[in-house]
Formats: sequence, C-alpha cells, structure tokens
Amino acid sequence: MWHCTGLRWRDDGPVWTWWLPGAAAGGAGGEARSSPLRLGGPLAFAVGPDAVRACLGVWRGGRWVPCPYGAELAPQARRDQCERCAALDRTYSVAADTKVDDPRAYAVYLAYFGPGRHKVGITAVERGAARLREQAAVCFTFLGEGPLMTARRTESILGSALGLPDRVSSTAKRAARLALPDAAARAAELRALYDRVRDLLPDTLRPRPFEAVDQAVLFGLAPAAPRPTAEITALPRGAALTATIRAVAGADLYLSPADAPATTLLLDSRLAAGWPLLRPATPTASGFPTTPVAPPMETPQSLF
Repeated sequence: MWHCTGLRWRDDGPVWTWWLPGAAAGGAGGEARSSPLRLGGPLAFAVGPDAVRACLGVWRGGRWVPCPYGAELAPQARRDQCERCAALDRTYSVAADTKVDDPRAYAVYLAYFGPGRHKVGITAVERGAARLREQAAVCFTFLGEGPLMTARRTESILGSALGLPDRVSSTAKRAARLALPDAAARAAELRALYDRVRDLLPDTLRPRPFEAVDQAVLFGLAPAAPRPTAEITALPRGAALTATIRAVAGADLYLSPADAPATTLLLDSRLAAGWPLLRPATPTASGFPTTPVAPPMETPQSLF
C-alpha cells in the first residue's frame, strides 16, 4: 500500500509524495511517486479505520530504507521517523555537524520571515532555493559560497556578531506571515541586513551580490496571507479531508474545506507522513482534532 511521505518542494512548486515499500520497480527501497499541489486546486485524503502510521525509515542514496524496527508513529507526531531512525539520520547530517566531509559547495543565506524575523543559514549550492522553500522563507538573499566548513563558520560568525538565529520556530513564522509588509519593504529590510553583514564575511567565502528573491506569490501569501481559523493538531484513524488549497508555505497548508469554504484550516503536512492515505468517500472535513488560531499579535519591529 502506498504511504504518504509528506510535502516536498521541487523547482516547479510543491508536491505530495508517496512511497510503496518493496515495490519491484524500485528494488529493495520501494517505488516513489508524487502529485503536484496547486494553489486553488484540490486536496483530498482519508485515514482508514484500521490504518497504521509507519515510520518511513531513513532516506539514503535517493530512496527510502525501511525502518528495521517496524515502528508506529502517533497521530499527533510532526515527523516521519521514529526516534531510533531519526538518531541514525543525525549520525551523518550537515545540520548536526556530523557530516564534515561533504565535498559539495555550500551557500550562506539570509532569510526573511516577517518584520524583525530573520535567520542565517547554509544550503548546498546544487539545491538552489529548495531549502528556502522548505523553511517558508518569504524573502531571501545569498551572501556567498564555499566549502562546507567555511560556510558553517560564516554562519556561526554572523549569528554571534549580530544575534541572528540559525532557527526560527514554526509558530513565529506563522504569526509573521499574517502581518507582511509589501515586497519593496521586505527587500529593503533584507538589504539593510545584507549591508551590515557583508563586511564580516571571511575571505575564503566567495561573495554573491545582493538579490532579494521574494516567494510570497509562490506560496500564496500575496497580496494577503490567508488567516486560518483553526489548526489541525492530529490525523487519527477515520479522519477525512476534502479542501481547496489556499496557500503552501514550507510544510504548512492553508485549506478551505469543501463543506465550509468560508473558513480556513492550517495543516502541518508532516502530520500526514507515514499514513497509507485513501480517497475520501464523500467531500467532507471530519474526524480530526483542531485548536483555534488566535488573531495575530503585534509583530516585532524591523531591526534596521
């Protein structure tokens, strides 16, 4: 049975991805496929009454290696791995500083999520903007590129010198989306930050000129971001959802249910990973717990 592996970002936009364990076409790792997610398009799935949400194992060599423990994930888990498979991933990870021999070139970037919400990070040059889309960066610019350890050291220097974090919480990103200024103001704030950090870049990092890449339209956040009334907190057995996609930012889906089109639900797509999803029998949104989404609080002021 096909298992959902969550939302992924490709060059042409977000896709819903699937894995068929042990399929002949994919060898021992199984077979993979994807379905595009279009703004204004449909999303429909159901969790069967007897479904089991399975750990997806470890991604190695362009394929899923099944979980050797046969672990089951809880409906409210926002991940696609059990603790032991996640620990195995961390033993060879750029993010965990355990993959120090990666020969690829890495880019250092500044990401903007809203007024006063920024971070510095790194990504493999060959991945282009994929990492920034996964992180739901509304706007970003690259600073420069070089070997992995040079990029990592630059990230650390900038973080310490200017108090820039290497992580912004999902909660902070979601709140910032609800009070975005226009594209010109976003670019100006990012440019001010770029001008402050460029003199701090080491000589071993090849600099890149300022270029604000704005992704608000791609995500569906412009001219205004949808305002969710509730957030789905779990996808238990028996849950079903038929909806129209209003926006997609990182792993977050903003959805208008078919039976309540005037409302908007927020779904963290990571909740779907591991489930063998089905087509719903009727167009409905039912069987899952939600929590109200509070109206946006006053957002942080621009730092520059």
